[in-house]
This record gives sequence, structure tokens and C-alpha cells, in this order.
Amino acid sequence: MNFKQLNDDVLFGRSKGKIIWQPRIQCWYDDKLFAGEKLPSPYDGMELPDIYRALGCSARPENKKNGYSKAFQRVEHKDVNVTTRKIDEWTTEIITKTPLGQQVEVQKQSPNNPGITHVKWPVETEEELKVATWRAENATWHFDQDIYSQMANYWGDLGSPTVMMPRVNIQDLYVNTMGVEKAIYAIYDWPDTIKAYFKALDQLHNRLIDVIIDSPIQIVNFGDNLHCGTLPPRLFEEYVIPAYLSRCQRLHETGRFVHAHWDGDTKAFLPYAQRTTLDGIEAITPKPQGDVTLEETKEALSDNIFLLDGIPAVLFDTTYPVTMLEEYAHRIIELFAPKLVLGISDELSSTGDIERVLLVGQIVENYNKQFDSCCS
Repeated sequence: MNFKQLNDDVLFGRSKGKIIWQPRIQCWYDDKLFAGEKLPSPYDGMELPDIYRALGCSARPENKKNGYSKAFQRVEHKDVNVTTRKIDEWTTEIITKTPLGQQVEVQKQSPNNPGITHVKWPVETEEELKVATWRAENATWHFDQDIYSQMANYWGDLGSPTVMMPRVNIQDLYVNTMGVEKAIYAIYDWPDTIKAYFKALDQLHNRLIDVIIDSPIQIVNFGDNLHCGTLPPRLFEEYVIPAYLSRCQRLHETGRFVHAHWDGDTKAFLPYAQRTTLDGIEAITPKPQGDVTLEETKEALSDNIFLLDGIPAVLFDTTYPVTMLEEYAHRIIELFAPKLVLGISDELSSTGDIERVLLVGQIVENYNKQFDSCCS
């Protein structure tokens, strides 16, 4: 099956009722390789696209590691100089020097997983935030056609080319720049400096939108990782919604499909879903893993907004009976089709059972068969 075509048809309203099964399994794959584990047969030794083909399902190739986002590269001002130094086997110091001053970041790796933690965030003082603002004001973007073509060759017809935009203002502070606690203090202690940084960041993201509009990409993801446990409604209204409205307006004017990644607790955000003008929301995680029900999600999205994903990742672990997964998949299809890109909220974990991915794929295939006669 040409999943890229089906992906496009579903998102742009041409699928005549069909939906698509698009589980993200990158975490499962990366964790297994990092731990030196053999993948279960027949997947051992396969590249990620080949695993998707063996599973008979679509991929969502949007990340910076091996997705289309790699083709969109931030370009720092020529006077920015970055040096790295290994402090020990697991710790790295990164110093970024600019005409306005410098930022110092210290990252720590672990032998247990491929992620990093911050010993020292890139911004921990007001002076460092001013440096980050200067960098945002003076950075630009480059679209690399060669990398785009490499990704197109790598993924083939498994899914639609998608770019993941950088995290919006406050989520950038939380996840990339300061960490949650330091960011909350900064918002209240340095309000003018924070506003200047957010303005510079919005302008930088607008320059990226210019590049996206001139590229072949038709699907744009705001990769924000929103979680209402760290982002109260007041801050969501003050910072996130205005940025979403501005971004969506520009992207919608050129016919792009726009969705955002909300993968934490989302109950406090759902009443705002319609106000965001998003076409879809990705990774909303229902109970028993998240804090919302499928019915609450449907009420918020109504018939206007796509759900991307929707099946809690924990249901792919053998902790839960396979019948519960089956019932969940059928219920999501019943509630959200055809505005549905069925997937895993958020990703298949390293302890997930890959065979359950095949099971949901069969459910979707059986559902889509009813539309074959009208689409032939």
C-alpha cells in the first residue's frame, strides 16, 4: 500500500472514509539498540523503515534524528562560536560565545538510556537569557534539499513528509533552555527579558515558516510536548494560544495541515482546542495512562479537529489484556473516524509488545475494507 498517499488523503479529506494506522515505534527501536538487545524475529537486523513495512503500517517521519525535520537547519550568526569539552566519560560542557556574552551548558549522559540530563541549563541567569535572545534575533534557517531527498528515499511511501517546528515560547524555556522550575521563576522575576526573548523566538520561528512555505512540506507539527501539570491555563492563554494563532494563520494561507503535540496530562487544555485553530492534535493520552477519557477528548475536538494517535502506550504492554487494546482501538475508530490518524500516545515503549502493533493494523485494515467499493 502507498501509505504516503493514504496519509495525504486522510489529512486533506480525500480518503472517502478510510483512516490510517501510524504507530510511532522509534523509542522502542532506539532503546533496544542502545541496550544491545536483539529485536524479536523477524525484525532483528532490519532498519526502521523495513520494520514498518514488515508490520504493514504507516510511519510518521517528522523528527530531527531520521525524519524530514533534519532538512530544516537553524543557522547561527557568523559571530557565534560553539566549543565542546568532555569533563568526564558521561559529562560534556558546551560553551556558546557571542558578541553579547556567552552561555554555558553542561549535559550528562547515562549508561542506561540514550537521553541526556542537564547539570547546567543553557540559561540560568538573566544575562544568559539576553544572550539567547540575541542569538534568536540573529539566527536564520536553511532548507537542505539533499537531506530532504535522502529522507524521501529512506522513508519512501511509508508516510507523508512532515516538519516538526521548534517548541513554542514557554515550552522552549521548559524543555530546551531553562527547565521548568527555573523558567517559572524567570517568568515572574524577569518579565521584560522574558517577553523580549519570546518576541525574538516568535520572529525566528516566523523565518522558519518562510522556509517551510517555500519547501515541498505540506504537514507541519508543533512539537511542543504540552503538559498541564507544568503549564497552567493562564500561561497557556497568555503565551501559547497567541503563538498558535499567528503560526496557523500563515501556514493555513498556503494550505498546510497543522497539528500540535500534547503528550502529557491535557485535561486543562482541551477546552481551548477549538480556539487554537489547529487542524489536529497529536498524542493526547487517555486513561488509564493520561488524565482524560476518550469521550472528553471527542467533546473537545468535536468534528472539526483531527485526533492523531489516541491509544495509550501502556496498552501495548502485556500488563494489560490484549482484549482491552482491541476494545480501545474499536472505540477510538467509532468516535473519531474519519478525522483520525490512529497511533500510539505517545510511542511504543521499550517494554511494548510489537505483535500488538500488528493486531491494531488488522483492525484498521478490516475497518477500511468497507470503503473499498466506493474508492475503487
